[in-house]
Formats: sequence, C-alpha cells, structure tokens
Amino acid sequence: MKSKSSALIQFYFPFFTTRNYHRLFPSSPLKTISLNPRFYSTAAALCNETYDDRIVAAGIEDKPVDTADVLRNWGCTENEVAKVFWRQPSMRKMDAKNLESKLKMLSDLGIASSDLVKMVHCRPRFINSRINHCLDERIEYLESLFESREVLLKAIVRNPSLLTYDLQKIKPVISMYESVGVSRKDLVPMLISRPTMIPRCNLDDKRLEYIQRTGVSKDSRMYKYVVTIISISRIETIQQKVANFEKFGLSEDEVFHLFGRSPLVLTLSTDKVQRNMTFLIGKMKLSARSAVAYPCLLYFNLERVIKPRYFLAEKIEDMGLVPEIKGPNMMRALRMKEKRFIKVFINCHPEDIAKQLMDFYTNAKCIKRLAESSKKILHIGFPF
Repeated sequence: MKSKSSALIQFYFPFFTTRNYHRLFPSSPLKTISLNPRFYSTAAALCNETYDDRIVAAGIEDKPVDTADVLRNWGCTENEVAKVFWRQPSMRKMDAKNLESKLKMLSDLGIASSDLVKMVHCRPRFINSRINHCLDERIEYLESLFESREVLLKAIVRNPSLLTYDLQKIKPVISMYESVGVSRKDLVPMLISRPTMIPRCNLDDKRLEYIQRTGVSKDSRMYKYVVTIISISRIETIQQKVANFEKFGLSEDEVFHLFGRSPLVLTLSTDKVQRNMTFLIGKMKLSARSAVAYPCLLYFNLERVIKPRYFLAEKIEDMGLVPEIKGPNMMRALRMKEKRFIKVFINCHPEDIAKQLMDFYTNAKCIKRLAESSKKILHIGFPF
C-alpha cells in the first residue's frame, strides 16, 4: 500500500518547492498533476474576498455577533456590560439570538429600553430563566392583580422575578395575605415595595402571634406594613432584634408595641440600633422608652445627624447663646432638615459667631466612626 505522503499534490508556491519536499519525505515520490486554469482564477477570487464582503453578502452586517453586542445595542454601557458578565459569567456563552428574543419579548410588553437596561444590570440571572414559559397566562393574571398594565410594568421593573414565579405559588400567597386582613388595594403597593413577599411569605402561628402582639388593628394604616415585614422575616431574626432592645431595659411588650408604631424598625440592623441606643442613653441621658415614644431616633444617622447636632447644642450652651437646643427643642432640632437647622440655630447669630458655630458643626460632622474605613461588610443572606 502506498504511503499517505505519495498522495500529496504539488503546488508551485515559493515557500514549498520540490527540493523542500524531498528533504521532508525522502522515501516518498512526489506526484504532480495539472489543474484546469479556471481553478486558479476561482481560487484567487476566493482568497481575495474579504471578511467584510462575506458579511455583506450574507446580509448579517447589522446582526449582533455575541451577547455583549446585544446588550450594547439595547443601551448598556461598557461598564454595565462588564458588570453583568461579572455577576453572571454564564451570559458570555449565552446564544445571542436567544438573548435578543427575550429582550424583544420584554419590550413588546411595554417595558422601555432604559428599564430593560436596569433590569439586566441589576438582575442578570433573571435573563437566564425561562421567562417565555406560560408568559401570556402569567401576564393575564398579574394584570388582573395589579389592575392596570402600567402598575404591572412598574412592579416588573422593580421585581423581574414576577415573570418567573409559578402561578400555583403566587395565588396561594395572595389568598394568604387576604385571609389575614390585607386588602388587595393595600397589597399591590406592598408587592411593589417588597419584592420578596411572594417567595418568602410565611404566616405560621408564631408570626401571627407576633402580629397580634404589636397591637395594630386591621383598620390601621400600619397593619399592612406589620404583616408584610413580619411575614418575610425569619423567626430567629425577630427574636434577635427583640433581645437587642431588651438589653436596654425594654420589655417584650414594649418592643412589639414599638414594632407596631414603626414596623420599619424591624429592617434596621442590630448594630445600628445598638449604636444609636447607646449614645441616646449614655451620652444624651435619655431613657430607653424615648425610642418607643420617638422611633425616628433609631433611624437618624448617628455620625451625620445625632452626634453633630448634640455637640453643637453643648457648644451653644457653653457660649450662653439662645435659642438653646435642649429639652423639647432637641427633638425638634434632630427632625429638622439640614438647611432649616442651620438657619434656625446657626445663622440666627451674628456673622462672626455664626461662622464659629458653622466651623464647629462642620468639623463635628467630619468625625468618622472608629475604624470605619477598615470595617468589613458581611452580607448574611436576606437582610430581614
């Protein structure tokens, strides 16, 4: 049997001569054949055809090559594309046609391109899901739930996962909230503001007991907030936050009464509550029950609001100036907007004194928390 090298065809290129062939394959004869001159002209034409010519001939010059091109075409910047791939590396390998069809399908629902960019940028994993599965049926039910297409689109932009939830899971959750007294009118804004209400809803006996202990009636405006926040919070998390307040001398009943007055206290971290309560009790000499009477004290930024304004109050008192920031005026001063606070308690004085007070106040706001720059932020699951 002849060797494979004997089947080679000799082409007279400058870089491959007969002499070079014999050096490489000394034992194999070189077979030479002649070709039709038309072949040379056709081959030359193919070699001279550029990549751009082939793209134009195929009619795909405007079609995206990969997912990055698709995202750019829909308005994503280079930084946004890079962040999407960093958050969801599998999108690099996603079929460009599949991605284009999904974005086109969302656009046909009425979602603007700018909102699509936000959705992909914030929730890139959502694009990998089967959003086209039973889409028409899901849209029909959600539109009846939100009562208008405009409100539905607003909810989808805020929580794109609405298009992936199983209807057999959504309907029981809605019925559960309605069974405890949350009307559909109140439920719609809650679904928009709390996207995790559907996947994390759990109204077991323990949570229903917590809701009852807040003392909030079903007719209260706070009731829908109490129910939705407690329903998506872990039992362990609620118990930890109750214990955190008990350290400062509050009873369980007082803590749940506080939750009823201001349900968003449940969303505050234990660290923030500890720092604010420690300063209020230790430095400002307020009682722990002042937080129950004035829940806003727990929301204020300690370094940017409470401390600078309290230190300024001490400075004004030391200088013997009026109006003083003490007693009822302290609560009034803490609740003021920055511009109004400066006008009422700083700019009301003569220019030289006002400048001195303003410098003191500015320096007090620049004092950072100890080791704040080296603080490590740990995300332990869902914040509630």
